[in-house]
Amino acid sequence: MVMITAVNKDFFLWPLRAAMLALALHAAPSFAQTYPAKALRIVVAYAPGGTNDISARAIGQKLTELWGVPVIGTELVAKSPPDGYTLLLTPPSFTTNPTYLPKLPYDTLRDFAPITLLNINPQVLVVNPSVPARTAKELAALARARPGGMNCSSSGSGGANHLACELFNAMAGVKIVHVPYKGNAPSLLAVASGEIDLSVNGVLAAMAMIKAGRVRPVAMTSLKRSHALPELPTLDESGYKGFEAVAWTGLAAPGKTPADIAGKLNSTVVKIVQSPELKERMLAEGSEPVGNTQEQFRAFLQNEIVKWRKVIQVAGLKAE
Repeated sequence: MVMITAVNKDFFLWPLRAAMLALALHAAPSFAQTYPAKALRIVVAYAPGGTNDISARAIGQKLTELWGVPVIGTELVAKSPPDGYTLLLTPPSFTTNPTYLPKLPYDTLRDFAPITLLNINPQVLVVNPSVPARTAKELAALARARPGGMNCSSSGSGGANHLACELFNAMAGVKIVHVPYKGNAPSLLAVASGEIDLSVNGVLAAMAMIKAGRVRPVAMTSLKRSHALPELPTLDESGYKGFEAVAWTGLAAPGKTPADIAGKLNSTVVKIVQSPELKERMLAEGSEPVGNTQEQFRAFLQNEIVKWRKVIQVAGLKAE
């Protein structure tokens, strides 16, 4: 039986608490020849029912079917040796916390072994229909004409959609004021009601309001267009070269996990992620499956840390 427990913790503190416990490590011999021989534990610090929770459950189920051992998710996993039996589901805050929380008791790259990037969740920039801007360039021009007079909502300070707004500020040379809400739904409702001018949100979350005409899509924040909105250009296409701000989920193990075990985890999870069944499920939930190599995922993490460090520092953001 697969048990994945999703934990809804403070955006900034849950990775800290989870990682502090996950990194209470001690030297362990390689178990590659017999691995896996017992239940795996995956720390999933997301609210139940979300895209990442669903992906974790699906992957856990497939690992159980392939390896014949249960995959158990727990709220926090203490004193876990680097033997491949304790894994961490990593969100975007995994690469922003090193800047937000400079006194973290671990090094994101040194103390974790990247396994693979599971999926990317494209986001879309939407505006209230009354906003007289239909393109990203028109929106930037409008914001310049109203310095500090436009606002952008998000699901909470420091989240992927908040940082997308700040990246737009930096690349467009404007100052759109961030207004945090407690979740995606109230953030979108604020735009639909006209309380807020614009927002960046997940495509799936925004689709109902887009179709109903309650919000108007302006551009995708991913590097490629969304299959759900194929006619909508990306910000990269709209003149903001290299603009990319997406939500994502990865899988990591403790840093001292033996290379052969980490490699086995990678090859197995990648096959699961790239299987037709899971691809279809992820796409239906609004995410795009990836499943890359450990080296590619490490490079992705390095790039994300550098990119968001610059944005956070320029915007003067601090953890709340």
